[in-house]
Amino acid sequence: MKLFSSPTSPFVRKVLVLIREAGLEGIDLIPVAGNPIAPGDLPVDHNPLGKIPALLLDDGRALYDSRVICRYLDHHAGAGLYPQGDALWHVLAQEAMADGMMEAAVLMVYESRLRPEERRHAPWVEAQWTKIARALDSAEDWAGRTGSPALDMGQIALAVALGYLDFRHSDRSWRQGHPALAEWQAAISARPAFQATVPQG
Repeated sequence: MKLFSSPTSPFVRKVLVLIREAGLEGIDLIPVAGNPIAPGDLPVDHNPLGKIPALLLDDGRALYDSRVICRYLDHHAGAGLYPQGDALWHVLAQEAMADGMMEAAVLMVYESRLRPEERRHAPWVEAQWTKIARALDSAEDWAGRTGSPALDMGQIALAVALGYLDFRHSDRSWRQGHPALAEWQAAISARPAFQATVPQG
């Protein structure tokens, strides 16, 4: 299998953490670069949306959207990062919230990097951060109530989202007002799979 990737994408990092946590081997990383305005060498032939990650299977089929790829690889490896039964719904909801945080954070980056300065819209940027702030409050409530649950994909996604906030939006100081979440993030980020996938660039 081949994974089209970038060292700065939080959605790619989600998949890379899962790969390491699941002990998967034999997946080739294909580095690509581009953005919505200039696709560059993004895998548009395998994902018509031109987004990464995209996973090219050995039979030539392609999977895209990090949640689809993560479900496939978890199933392929039998890793159990998506639990059975009623517990699955919390994991899926937590992963969806984390993905929404990442999407909003990426859009904030695009606004400052891709849009000419005179056309940037500060209220729109703040609206994106408002989404993230609400999610942080929800995650803080969860972290304050949880003990030491078994690792699952919802937690991986949330930790990756928080790591991306550190990477691209450190000036927003997300830890302020979220002590339980900060403590939880520090613990999970010490795992080798997270240490090996810290974003670069």
